Amino acid sequence: MPDHLAALPANAPRGIWGAALLAIGNDGEIDWSATRETVASLCASGVDGIYSNGTACEFHCQTEDEFDRLSALVAEEAGRAGVPFQIGISQSNARVARERLRRVVELSPSAVQFTLPDWWPPSDDEISRFAKGLAETAPSLPLVLYNPPHAKRRLALDTIARLRDDVTTLVGAKLPGGDENWFDEMRRLLPGFSIFVPGHTLATGYARGAHGSYSNVACLSPKGALSWWQQILSGASDAVEMQARIQAFLADHVLPFRARYQVSDAALDKAMAAAGGWGNIGPRLLWPYSCVPDAEIVPLAKAVRTRLPEWW
Repeated sequence: MPDHLAALPANAPRGIWGAALLAIGNDGEIDWSATRETVASLCASGVDGIYSNGTACEFHCQTEDEFDRLSALVAEEAGRAGVPFQIGISQSNARVARERLRRVVELSPSAVQFTLPDWWPPSDDEISRFAKGLAETAPSLPLVLYNPPHAKRRLALDTIARLRDDVTTLVGAKLPGGDENWFDEMRRLLPGFSIFVPGHTLATGYARGAHGSYSNVACLSPKGALSWWQQILSGASDAVEMQARIQAFLADHVLPFRARYQVSDAALDKAMAAAGGWGNIGPRLLWPYSCVPDAEIVPLAKAVRTRLPEWW
């Protein structure tokens, strides 16, 4: 195992993790049978782990009953397949997030992901109080911070380092990454702390010290993302070339949907999953959010098989 992966504690995540995605029926409700089939397919793909309730899983639109049902479903399918799993408890209401955490303890996830409360940007003291409260609520569960680019409080690396000192069960973070100076600071301030970067930047991110990805590339093709990860781990010279090809495909065929249809990142992830064809899932999102139209999925599927044929 490469040195900076081996330096992580045993309970810290590493590698390629795939997002559990919601299948939405024609009635606009969650199709639980298709969602279970999709989660099972993801577990069978060989990913290092799966996680629920990131952005692509539409945590911001779920009712509490839906959250509980999905959490149980993910735990069941991951347990059946012997795959590590994380549950996202993210919620803009800090008290609701804490209640979600209380309910998922019995599912024994390998870690729990959380975002910061965000109706009003929290102060440093409030962030520390919130994270400590989560740790006190579930002292046996490792915690992973999810701090995306659109968060109302984007945390600097030194703030995350202080939070890690305050909360010993905080083992990792999902972050946007940065330039060489950012990674230099990351290695200096956060040794032995798992940093996950966006899937489409993983080759250069890994070379600078990142440990894996909650991967948007795995939304498109779990097996393709894993194949690329093996290239990265082996030090193959074409791993960075593959990153350039992935980014070119996204720029040419996926990112234009954002402006064309005024859709979210979750819509882009679900469109990629529908085009990848590895699960029983379409591009629809929960109300009231817009999706990439069904008519775009077949051309997108053809494009990715043309641009990245070795994945199929």
